[in-house]
Amino acid sequence: MHPTLLDRQRRALLAATLAAGAAPAFVRRALAADVPRFELGVASGFPQPGGMVLWTMLTGANLPERAEVRWELARDEGFRDIVARGTETADAAWGHSVHAEPGGLAPGRWYWYRFEALGARSPAGRTRTAPAPDEAAPLAFAIASCQRYDAGRYAAWRQLASEPLDLVLFLGDYIYEYPSLPTAVRQHEAGYTRTLDQYRARYATYQRDPLLQAAHAACPWLLVWDDHEVENDYAGLQGNQLQADFPAQRAAAYQAYWEHLPFPKVLRPAGGAEMRIYGAHDWGRLARILALDDRQYRDPQACQKPGRGGSGTVSLKDCPALRDPRRTLLGPAQEQWLAQAWATDRPWNLLAQQTLMARFAWSDPAGADGGLYWTDGWDGYAPARQRLLDGIAQRKLGGAVVLGGDVHAHYVADLKADFADPRSATLATEFCGSSITSLGLDQARIDAARALNPHVRWGRADQRGYISFSLDAKQVEARLMVVTDAKDASSPVNLAARFVVEAGRPGAQT
Repeated sequence: MHPTLLDRQRRALLAATLAAGAAPAFVRRALAADVPRFELGVASGFPQPGGMVLWTMLTGANLPERAEVRWELARDEGFRDIVARGTETADAAWGHSVHAEPGGLAPGRWYWYRFEALGARSPAGRTRTAPAPDEAAPLAFAIASCQRYDAGRYAAWRQLASEPLDLVLFLGDYIYEYPSLPTAVRQHEAGYTRTLDQYRARYATYQRDPLLQAAHAACPWLLVWDDHEVENDYAGLQGNQLQADFPAQRAAAYQAYWEHLPFPKVLRPAGGAEMRIYGAHDWGRLARILALDDRQYRDPQACQKPGRGGSGTVSLKDCPALRDPRRTLLGPAQEQWLAQAWATDRPWNLLAQQTLMARFAWSDPAGADGGLYWTDGWDGYAPARQRLLDGIAQRKLGGAVVLGGDVHAHYVADLKADFADPRSATLATEFCGSSITSLGLDQARIDAARALNPHVRWGRADQRGYISFSLDAKQVEARLMVVTDAKDASSPVNLAARFVVEAGRPGAQT
């Protein structure tokens, strides 16, 4: 089927089925199963020119310790033209998760996939391979983050699933570890997450949502975590409460993260202790996507309160550690890797990372206190940010675009050689996406701070949503999508603003 026609049909099916409160047709459930063995849906990720990762997880009562799960991949939605099939073992030790990795596929084309096990058939998902290395195929993608389940409903995912995207970049805070207040829009299933079973239960709560399932089934994803997949504001092996058992908690969280998302087997955490999520992913000869990890290897936040971990907002005058060049957000090994990973032979480098990179001072940087800064983001590690931006300048990367999330606001910013000098060179362009549901700061505070940060071209913390992009060799177009009412799953989602970045000319233009 022609991709354009397929996209039109997919959007029509989505609208019709959501009106009835059901999942879209391409995530429909099999009727033969007496027990919902695929209750969390299906997903795919990490597209390569010859393959990708296909994910699902067995659910329901009385699961055997180990179960055989068959998968198949077809060129058509009706599965008449099967191109690959295989069998994976779903093991209780890894949450009965399945991470199948078909290979030898044609580059740059769409496929359909599904699973069978224990007499049940999964929903079907749609996925694709990346273009061949020498192909300059365009890329349609979206960035999203911060989908706190009890803060709202997933209208943003409903809209995103209807867009003709090649890829979703999820930039952190897939789950939240908190218990829900009685007044929450909907409820987390229990209290704080600390153990492997608790993290597994929290992922299941999120992934039962049919709109999230639709977004997963629509196209492949690439993902990085932020803090709430483990604990708010954690840094390396330091928890927010400085708890002695935090390494075990982090190991449980990392295992559950890998189990519930379409990561390849090679990234399965070794003993649960570490999981490398940073790496480079090429989209033909058009773009390199550089995925970063700003949690696992960072130094603790500067000037923490006595007896506490986590972040704060401090003045440069009162916290000279903010200027310490030895402190790092990425860790020395990842910094060195990134310095060598930039692509100089492609028009675009897309830096997929967790938070706002642009300086965002909360008081006048020229004042007596040197400005107020939030210590959890890049402002808390300003010398490390400068090293990264200097690397972009040294390599003359005219098409560097930084993508972020975390701060629950849509930001568009010029990343400057010197943020204190508005006339200094713009080295890269930043698009930081708002949250799917998580609440943002008061908009009046953002408006006041923007006057102190003229390189920030757009800043809205009062709107939930995501950013959709179209990328080709000449330009990237960014569309800031916002939800009218994030508490309503059927809420309209509209275009708030549109920006363009031309290849070789850093900086967003309206």
